[in-house]
Amino acid sequence: MKDNQTRKLTLTAIMTAINVVLSQIIYVPIGPIKAFPVQHFINVLSAVLVGPWYGLAQAFLTSVIRLMFGTATPFAFPGSMIGVLLAGFLYQRYRKIGIAAIGEVIGTGIIGSLATIPLIYMLNLDISKFYVIAPLFLASTLVGSIIAYILLLALNRRNLLK
Repeated sequence: MKDNQTRKLTLTAIMTAINVVLSQIIYVPIGPIKAFPVQHFINVLSAVLVGPWYGLAQAFLTSVIRLMFGTATPFAFPGSMIGVLLAGFLYQRYRKIGIAAIGEVIGTGIIGSLATIPLIYMLNLDISKFYVIAPLFLASTLVGSIIAYILLLALNRRNLLK
């Protein structure tokens, strides 16, 4: 049991570090947010490799670190955390990589973007920012989730996910 927890903690730390580093390099700034397809890529990997709760920790830690480094905005929290949680729960339930990727897209692209509405009001921004954020969340999560899906399929074919 402890070996499994140690493995999950280690993978969570590694994925958080990779996410933070790659976010310095790969992002698309648009309006009040920065789109990070790497976040969604790592979220799907986290959902499959460590599950929803460790994935949630990874998304939270990554968002905090990126916010401290100035490579993220507060909008990083709702999308990444909801996306990985839904992806992780769906993967636990169905054990299908494609379902995890779809969970990330729905969790971030739809639910996560809707969760930014209260944040927009709290930050005293114009609600029209939502119409920029929602399509961007969806596009970013689609790209990252597809890449993760392809990688995880390749790993699964080689029996490296067991």
